[in-house]
Amino acid sequence: MNTKETVDLDFDKNHLWHPYTSMINPLPVYPVTHADGVHIHLETGEKLIDGMASWWSVLHGYNNVELNNAIKQQVDKMSHVMFGGLTHQPAVDLGKKLLDITPHSLTRIFLADSGSVAVEVAIKMAMQYWRSKGNTRKNKLMALSKGYHGDTFAAMSVCDPVNSMHSLYKGFLPEHYFVPAPKSKFDEAFDRSERAILAQYFDEHHLDIAAFILEPIVQNAGGMNFYHSDYLKAVRELCDEYDILLICDEIATGFGRTGKMFAVEHSNIEPDIMCIGKAMTGGYMTLSATLTTDKVAIGISEGDAGVMMHGPTFMANPLACAVANKSIELLLKTDWQSNITRIEHCFKAHLQKLENFDSVANVRILGAIGVVEMKLAVDVAKVQKQLIEHGVWLRPFGKLIYMMPPYIMQDESIIKMCNAIKSIL
Repeated sequence: MNTKETVDLDFDKNHLWHPYTSMINPLPVYPVTHADGVHIHLETGEKLIDGMASWWSVLHGYNNVELNNAIKQQVDKMSHVMFGGLTHQPAVDLGKKLLDITPHSLTRIFLADSGSVAVEVAIKMAMQYWRSKGNTRKNKLMALSKGYHGDTFAAMSVCDPVNSMHSLYKGFLPEHYFVPAPKSKFDEAFDRSERAILAQYFDEHHLDIAAFILEPIVQNAGGMNFYHSDYLKAVRELCDEYDILLICDEIATGFGRTGKMFAVEHSNIEPDIMCIGKAMTGGYMTLSATLTTDKVAIGISEGDAGVMMHGPTFMANPLACAVANKSIELLLKTDWQSNITRIEHCFKAHLQKLENFDSVANVRILGAIGVVEMKLAVDVAKVQKQLIEHGVWLRPFGKLIYMMPPYIMQDESIIKMCNAIKSIL
């Protein structure tokens, strides 16, 4: 590896559009030469503890030998073939693994490119299901305020209508129904009035609603809201009562992040459609899946179209499937639940005390997620620069400084991240 090469930052600034960044006054970017374990190495020599797991996807750390080998072995066989009219063993193996670990009622799997696409597919499944049943009135969705489901158009339309892309694109996006964000906290008593409020929305709009979509237990990019498991149970019960499909977006919460393999397990419920992605390949390649029940899959197939009207070019990419298979194997053969509990305890011991700072509104922790909510919005560029000086990589947003580290991260590194935040406060 030649670590002496330098990234052309002028070209990057003038021509490469980074996520959620202006092309007039972009946020600073830091050139990376390589990554290993839980560390990112910058061109300028800094070695940073990555508390973001590259947007929550790198479960087993960087440059993992077994994941590297899975891709190397697959690339010699084939890097890609179209999934239309063809199939391959990595896809079949992945399908079997997913059926083993996801809710039992989910039996049909659509492999897609990214989390946003998985949500698009889920929405299309719900809409097409009701059309196939001859019910064209059910063409709206119900979603949670403070929710986030991706940046493509259908996904944006079910994100928070005020604090997300939805407001910027108002008039272009389909308009759906939103219920208030859950208020009962995960580790507190459930307020039964929330169920009554939900029931009112269901009663008023159910004839128009194809599906209710939510992030189970943790609303992620919409504000890191950890809500009560009984709220999710109530949604499931009301969907059954009013004949509405339930879509659970597990793209951020899946594969152990909250302490359960999937967050729906906290409520012991099963959705009609579930979206997964991010951590599925251990952070190596983009891949997602939308899983559904026999009822939905057969219902769609019996409709006027007779097929699911979606087909990405790189659907079930063999390289991505191969590394996903190995990532799931690695997760299952480790005591991952004890690891998540260890991370959670470390957060509680070293992050919780930051709640004493006057500038901090709240500290909340669940599984391998630690969140410090400030009273005022965070200056992202300033805070990131300070964190780098402490040897830590985090990407705050809004009022939140949060950590979702790789599962292999040891307590020493977690404590260093917590202390870095403390020093900045």
